[in-house]
Amino acid sequence: MFSRLSRASAHVTPAVRPSPAAYTLPSVASRYPNGTMSAITTTSTAPRRGRLYQSAACLVIGDEILNGKTIDTNSSFLAQHLFALGVPLQRIETIPDSLQDIAATVRRLSAAYDLVVTSGGIGPTHDDITYPAIASAYGLPLRLHPPTVSRMKQVHSRQVQTEGAAPQDWDTPSAQLDARLRMATFPAGEGVDYLFVDDDLWVPIVVVNHNIYILPGVPKLFRGLLESLTPVLLERGRISPATQRIHRVIISTPLPESAVAEYLATLQARVEARGVKVGSYPRWGKKRNTVTLVGRDLEFLESLVPEVERGVEGVRVMVEGDDDSDVEGGGGGGGGGVDGV
Repeated sequence: MFSRLSRASAHVTPAVRPSPAAYTLPSVASRYPNGTMSAITTTSTAPRRGRLYQSAACLVIGDEILNGKTIDTNSSFLAQHLFALGVPLQRIETIPDSLQDIAATVRRLSAAYDLVVTSGGIGPTHDDITYPAIASAYGLPLRLHPPTVSRMKQVHSRQVQTEGAAPQDWDTPSAQLDARLRMATFPAGEGVDYLFVDDDLWVPIVVVNHNIYILPGVPKLFRGLLESLTPVLLERGRISPATQRIHRVIISTPLPESAVAEYLATLQARVEARGVKVGSYPRWGKKRNTVTLVGRDLEFLESLVPEVERGVEGVRVMVEGDDDSDVEGGGGGGGGGVDGV
């Protein structure tokens, strides 16, 4: 469905995601000194800066997800990525390739959450309808985007030269050309933005209604574009990992959940006003279960650790499973720390 764009993903080098502290980056423009492809192209209708994103939703689009042909990994990656940036992902929805479903769902999510990331449905075939559906949701026209076509030609030219790809006649009308240009036909108008965040890819992240970020469903592309989007959001004041940071403390307990349920319920009622969420997670086949404390106030979380360790007869660990025995397949003794930051 998205094979031609997938081939372009060969240019994306998987990167290890840095810690939030590493996102004190220079201006995004400085990362693209050549000027061959502009780092960011925007419309005049989209605001350059805005308030911090405090909530997020993910909309996964595709019949192939719902019928089990394809396993969605993008929403999981997004959840981890946003957690590290201090933006809680509060909803994940998966819907079919339906114009009505996409339009209705994206409008609802955009109104309810600060940030909406969509995954899938932007390829060249008949069932790739994310752009038209989101355009219809906001009464926007669909228009061919010349900067994207220009970048598409540049990337394809490189593929012809370096990968032996078949040349494309860009001047003679054909079904194949129509299919390619379909991928460069976007919603246009008020509240629409086009972000070119990766110099090796022709596809932009199209932003609609100021907070809907439309990404491809191909996992390598989704992850690469999301990583490259991060410094843009930082520069625009949409994220601030240094001040928004979310922390997770992990405590390993040998007790079954039924033995700690009452204590954890009482603890949650007591700390909820401080923005702390208490979690309990069984680890089937292991001798120890996991209790977590998640919140923004690290000092307060730290103050709870001794009490919780006593309450669940457990020990704090850096990574879940750190204190599993060799018989259980674990990795030795436990440590101390905050995970997921």
